[in-house]
Amino acid sequence: MISRRTALIAGGAGVVAAAGGGVYLASRDKPEPPAPPSVDGENHLLWRNWSGVAYAYPAVRSAPRDEAQVAEALKTSAAPVRVAGAGHSFTALVPTDGTLMTLDNLSGVAGWQGDEAVVWAGTRLGALGPALAERGRAMANLPDINKQSLGGCLGTATHGTGAKIQAIHGDVVALRLATVAGEVIDCDAVQNPDIFQAAKVSLGALGVITQARLKTIANRNLHRRVWIEPFEETLAKAEERWAKHRNFEFYAVPFTDLAANISHDETDAPAKARGPDTDSAFLEVLKQLRNLTRFSTPLRKSAAKALLGSAAPEEAIDQGWKLLSTERPVRFNEMEYHLPVENHLAGLKEVVATIEANRPDVFFPIEVRRIAADDAWLSPFQDGPRGSIAVHCHYKDDYDFLFSLIQPVLLKHGGRPHWGKLHSLKAHELAVLYPNWNDFLEVRRRLDPQGRLLNPYLKTLFGV
Repeated sequence: MISRRTALIAGGAGVVAAAGGGVYLASRDKPEPPAPPSVDGENHLLWRNWSGVAYAYPAVRSAPRDEAQVAEALKTSAAPVRVAGAGHSFTALVPTDGTLMTLDNLSGVAGWQGDEAVVWAGTRLGALGPALAERGRAMANLPDINKQSLGGCLGTATHGTGAKIQAIHGDVVALRLATVAGEVIDCDAVQNPDIFQAAKVSLGALGVITQARLKTIANRNLHRRVWIEPFEETLAKAEERWAKHRNFEFYAVPFTDLAANISHDETDAPAKARGPDTDSAFLEVLKQLRNLTRFSTPLRKSAAKALLGSAAPEEAIDQGWKLLSTERPVRFNEMEYHLPVENHLAGLKEVVATIEANRPDVFFPIEVRRIAADDAWLSPFQDGPRGSIAVHCHYKDDYDFLFSLIQPVLLKHGGRPHWGKLHSLKAHELAVLYPNWNDFLEVRRRLDPQGRLLNPYLKTLFGV
């Protein structure tokens, strides 16, 4: 047995050597996708999302320093007014030729009400963890990455994994919302309850969330364990593991018959360093295997099992905010849907089979998570727990297959799209998936009757 890190380093070197020192591999790599100009014809600067597929040339850049300035910009600045957080959404939620706003100046913990933290919406999740830890508190869960702003996280129903743990917006107990009328309103389960139910997941279509009051938990150490095993074994034990572990997820790795499993459980044991992330090395080995085997599935599977199948588990113990999220330096595009739990694993098997039958260029693992139910109107997890399936592809590779091959499978199994990930659904299709769709649209019309917050993409989503 060897460590996963050693396997990746040795495996990567072995694959490169077998390919003639990397010359063949370099010839197989695709060129960088063409980038849009840095300025447009009117000398407006380019804004571009993390993966590069969404971009715009806003006429106005807004960086308000307080709530009053947020409200004033919403009322008077060039429309449509959109807010950019970390730019990690793959859908066209942000692009605007009007006003692009950042809330980076509205950041940090504004105060406490008991164990509930009042947090400015521009706060990045990676900064919120240590800020809460100073008071001995923590977020109940974190998503796969922690670069997002809190406002962007809430707007797209960003989530982590854990069968008994809700998405991030499930811990919101109150919000402050700046509107296009130039007002800042408070809402919770009692005060403006309809706005509260709509605003917890709103795609930035109701106004701009300036603050959120969040439930927190005691800051405990978590025991993180990562291991690789046959994909079929993971499928057979997945439900048992979601029931057993505080957090559990796995990555199905196409063309390998393997899965990488990750669990987190609370512990009183002392800290044990996590060490450097190996995800980038893992991806490089998978890409090299794809290139070297010339898309021969049997050879690719055999090589993957030889390189990775005997890797020993890795463990770490530390505070949750240090372990639950991972660095993702390798860019990709992503589609993620949330399926009813009874269809979750069947849907996954069909997705893997579809990729292996049609797309030998895919090498990114497929992320598989479980999320508890909540009651926000546009939450994908409204009315019952859901299982997520996230299909990624390298930013240099074609991703049209996500719409033509993968989305039909996920819809067939009752999936709802992640609001920040690629999908092609329109208003009439979304209305069928969300029981309170029309209730949300009514609140949206009431708060923004002129559509000052709607860019072309949101108009398509809401049928405006």
